[in-house]
Amino acid sequence: MFEKMSPNQRLILAVVLSFVFFIVYTAIFPPEMPESAEQNVTLKERVGTEATTPAVTDNGVGHTVAVSEKVANPDATKLVTVESSEFTLKIDTLGRIVSKVLKDKKYYVDDKPTELIAQEGAQPLFIRFADEAINAEALKVPYRADASSLTLDAAGTKSVTLTQTLSQVTVTKTLTFYADGHYDIKVSLSKPMRYFLYVGQHAEHKGQMMMAVHGVMGYTADGVSNIFEDGDVEGRTALRDVKLLSAFDQYFASIFYGLDPEVIVNIDRDRSDNPIAYLEATDSLSFNGFIGPKDYRLLESINPVLVNAIEYGWFTWAAKPLFGFLLWLHGFFGNWGWAIVALVVVIRLVLYPLTYKGMISMQKMKDLAPKMKELREKYKGDPQRMNAAVMELYKKNGANPMGGCLPLLLQIPVFFAIYRVLLNAVELQGAPWMFWIGDLSRMDPTYILPILMGASMYFQQKMTPNNFTDPMQEKIFKYLPVVFTFFFVTFPSGLVLYWLTNNLLSIAQQYMVNKQYAKIKAARHEAHLAQKEHNGGEA
Repeated sequence: MFEKMSPNQRLILAVVLSFVFFIVYTAIFPPEMPESAEQNVTLKERVGTEATTPAVTDNGVGHTVAVSEKVANPDATKLVTVESSEFTLKIDTLGRIVSKVLKDKKYYVDDKPTELIAQEGAQPLFIRFADEAINAEALKVPYRADASSLTLDAAGTKSVTLTQTLSQVTVTKTLTFYADGHYDIKVSLSKPMRYFLYVGQHAEHKGQMMMAVHGVMGYTADGVSNIFEDGDVEGRTALRDVKLLSAFDQYFASIFYGLDPEVIVNIDRDRSDNPIAYLEATDSLSFNGFIGPKDYRLLESINPVLVNAIEYGWFTWAAKPLFGFLLWLHGFFGNWGWAIVALVVVIRLVLYPLTYKGMISMQKMKDLAPKMKELREKYKGDPQRMNAAVMELYKKNGANPMGGCLPLLLQIPVFFAIYRVLLNAVELQGAPWMFWIGDLSRMDPTYILPILMGASMYFQQKMTPNNFTDPMQEKIFKYLPVVFTFFFVTFPSGLVLYWLTNNLLSIAQQYMVNKQYAKIKAARHEAHLAQKEHNGGEA
């Protein structure tokens, strides 16, 4: 079947199969989750319960890093509550940030606020000591605080000091909170002692797409984003000169930044091979932190280095500038849906010259299909002569068998880049478009967009020239709109809107090209007749 397909058809099929594989694989083989909470427990951290630590190696770190069991009710062990107009944050008696809830309803899921702190695993600012005996004591002795509640106004800051007095050392954590969600922290010990401070693990949030990358990132001074994905961590990695350390999911992150270049950042694994990140120190540490949405404008306003927490996987090189342009368009239109539509229009305009040549080439290939079939039949037993004859036919008629491929090849990275952008843009959460789309980050509850997308794809197929010689090929391509509609039903509305707009513009462009090519053919036909008449009836 495949040897009878044209280069364009083979390329289109490859693109489609790649796309389908990309979606189906991540749906069938999502990252492995722990079978139960008990399998994820190597360190019990609840106040008043017996605590154990993993075996400590000569470097003070066990092979499997300590991970807490499910956190007790944050209110039951609450030590400090921080309130602002944007969030509520809670610190427990072990000096950990155990809860942060955003008040903006665009972040709600099922009319409930989203908890940004993982209720299983290591929580932000948790300290573990290398000394096993001190560590066991630290898990039983509660911190004291010089304030039980802080209320932040729009421009102000508030500080709290936490103190833990142990038999051999006193730990002091001084935190200063800002209304925009970031904080400053200084950790000091009464005497040098080796300890580890955790950035926390990301929470699991309902409704987030499986295809989004979740895990830990260490962004270093050389501009490299070291990504450690959930379920894919094999051992411990140490990083230095880290500008940003992030435990992240699709939309939110717990971040440390402003670290001293000499601070060692370790990324280890839990028993589910998920990453756990922590700082290693023996004395005082001073740095900054942030827990919240990966909103570009918010992160940039706090510190420009934080925008590096927004990561798009393999297509970051193309996705970052595309998102920057999308952000600019949003500033112009004031609506994310119309910004997406405008982005597609601009991309189509940029690619128009190449797309036009590709469409003309496909028209020529369609016209030459009968002659190519004749040549294949004529030189069936002589492939060399057949290829030479076919190439001569292309040359004589100004056709390029690869002419339609380049525009498609250029659109592949653009599509996957915009896919990553729209999949990871927290700005789309709660962003409406038209009257029936209330949230561009979620599927269309009315199915209108995916149905229109499938219909537009079907209509586009009808308008696009083809030269199928195999009925099976024709059937496969005929049902592609149905297949794509099925996959796009659960996709974020913003992504479906992008694809639908792209299809509509392709239809408009194909219509114009078909009209122009018909005129070109008519002119050629008239010229041919005139030449024939001039030659006395001979072609």
